Amino acid sequence: MDSNWRKSSYSAPDGGQCVEVAPSPTVTAARDSKTPAGPVLTFSTPTWSAFLSHLAVRQDH
Repeated sequence: MDSNWRKSSYSAPDGGQCVEVAPSPTVTAARDSKTPAGPVLTFSTPTWSAFLSHLAVRQDH
């Protein structure tokens, strides 16, 4: 997957333990920033959107 990986601006500058994501029109890929050559999880756009919505709701509690 040739993508533009990015991580949260909340991530520590030293790299730490971060998740990187690479969105595209149909899927969002996620990987561990410490092992960029490691496994990649892919989520359909609706599934990724639902996941983010769930996180936003959980932050409100």
